[in-house]
Amino acid sequence: MNNRYSIACFCALWGSQIVMAAEMKSFDGIRFVKIEAGCFNMGQDKQTSLQDKERQTTANELPQHNVCISTPFYIGEAEITQKQWEDVMGANPSKFKGMYRPVEKVSWHDTQLFIEKLNAQAKTDTYRLPTEAEWEYAARAGTKTVYAFGDDLKSLQDYAWFGNEGYGGDTHETGQKKANAWGLVDIHGNVWEWVQDWYDPQYYQNSPANDPKGPQSGQYKIYRGGSWIAKPPLLRAAVRYSGLPATKSGDIGFRLVREIR
Repeated sequence: MNNRYSIACFCALWGSQIVMAAEMKSFDGIRFVKIEAGCFNMGQDKQTSLQDKERQTTANELPQHNVCISTPFYIGEAEITQKQWEDVMGANPSKFKGMYRPVEKVSWHDTQLFIEKLNAQAKTDTYRLPTEAEWEYAARAGTKTVYAFGDDLKSLQDYAWFGNEGYGGDTHETGQKKANAWGLVDIHGNVWEWVQDWYDPQYYQNSPANDPKGPQSGQYKIYRGGSWIAKPPLLRAAVRYSGLPATKSGDIGFRLVREIR
């Protein structure tokens, strides 16, 4: 087991609270960032978003509501790569081949098989997908803006692969763009990322304030973050997309969480 350890400091001011993700650590060949417990505004503010057509808020992002994550956790610095997938599963299902590109053409069910095998190999039960709330908390990295880096669309190209809109293009090796304030790369763009939760378009209307985990059941699973083929508004931190858990697409992958116990 690889437990290479390093320290980096990524700080963000959240009101009067400084939230810090200061620890990077590798487990089982996957590099993780430690995310401290804290609170944030989840979803998009309707009044703000309607001032800018590029934000294109949809009803499932409303209302914006306060959410607290009560327990620190590790989240993957990057999306799971094809090499990391193949090391565990023995085969590479991706459409756009490249060992250091994100794995794609994996369904939500496939991610669960990967996690089951990785946990067995590592003799642990701490690997899983992030909840939708954990994902957005880590993606925002202490910000209240449309994107993790701010509201300026001109800066998106520095942080994300996006925008081919079906006219060619493909995935890219992870980590080629700037990280967010907590050290996560490709949190916007490259590939969409499966999360653990079932999808309910009205979930935010009654979401728990502490550690929400989504509906207990449903038809669709959520994926987040936008992709290489998506238009800029779909890369916003608040955007919620969903698909059947059997869906496999060349623009959907995932990143892992490792629980801290």
